Amino acid sequence: MTEFWLISAPGEKTCQQTWDKMMAATSRTNNLSNNNKFNIPDLKVGTLDVLVGLSDELAKLDTFVESVVKKVAQYMADVLEDSRDKVQENLLANGVDLVTYITRFQWDMAKYPIKQSLKNISEIISKQITQIDNDLKARASAYNNLKGNLQNLERKNAGSLMTRSLADIVKKEDFVLDSEYLVTMLVVVSKQGYGDWQKTYETLAEMVVPRSTKLLFEDNDNGLFSVTLFRKAVDDFKHKARENKFTVRDFYYNEEEMKADKEEMTRLSTDKKKQFGPLVRWLKVNFSEAFIAWIHIKALRVFVESVLRYGLPVNFQAMLLQPNKKNMKKLREVLYDLYKHLDSSAAIIDAFPYTVKISVM
Repeated sequence: MTEFWLISAPGEKTCQQTWDKMMAATSRTNNLSNNNKFNIPDLKVGTLDVLVGLSDELAKLDTFVESVVKKVAQYMADVLEDSRDKVQENLLANGVDLVTYITRFQWDMAKYPIKQSLKNISEIISKQITQIDNDLKARASAYNNLKGNLQNLERKNAGSLMTRSLADIVKKEDFVLDSEYLVTMLVVVSKQGYGDWQKTYETLAEMVVPRSTKLLFEDNDNGLFSVTLFRKAVDDFKHKARENKFTVRDFYYNEEEMKADKEEMTRLSTDKKKQFGPLVRWLKVNFSEAFIAWIHIKALRVFVESVLRYGLPVNFQAMLLQPNKKNMKKLREVLYDLYKHLDSSAAIIDAFPYTVKISVM
């Protein structure tokens, strides 16, 4: 995370003097922070009552927009799964990395026309981000359902022989099929119990076909054996197998059902691949939109609070500071000394001028 402090200080004779004073105190001699001017256009001021109301509204909108930015970024990481190392290259604003966008911020006149009132601009952003939030919920729900269904099928085809699907293990020739009297059962036997199985399986019920068992598959702990017996002996065989710690799997070979399961897995896998690309593109575009909107909200807050605190005519310099992490305490002290003549009741961080923090990933 990279932290920025976005501050505004009242203009002196000129805003350039305010900037020069800040640079001299924090950057030129002691390398406390890297500073950039933060350009806010001449927005419509409106009435004092509107500004006071907007102050609270913008603070809430700021929190909401930030939460959507983080949700889109987090879902990007979830969707990329094993390629999470590529998340950062997909989280851009206007095609550039986030730090570059913030440090070179320019107001987007096309999206947020400055001829509109401050209230209207905030409503445009609110509607835009609400739409992104709603779309994200819908797209995430659809993709997560698809992904969850696929994972459930994959889990059925993996894991222990005690629980996993046997459809991809057994073959048609492993079974006696279409017999009125005979049926093939599948039994899970621990590897330590192979000897016991071979000695006892023929005697677990009266109608077990001699020498009919066959080892079909092994995992780390168990083996899957087939055994053929008369249908009327199935219940007795299951009971005796349980007593001897052999697990009978309820599986009856049905080619149509097995084919349907494989087709469903193929369909879900194909659908997931089809949705992946468009979803990542949507997340990239809308992360950019949400992030850009968020920084414009920061600009609006700085403008509104600066007019409320420093009065009219509009005369303040907005500045973006990227503190040197080792010198944050010293930077606070320097800013305190620089601006302690301002009303401390208006401070947000110690006795600074109006300040908001921006943390980017």
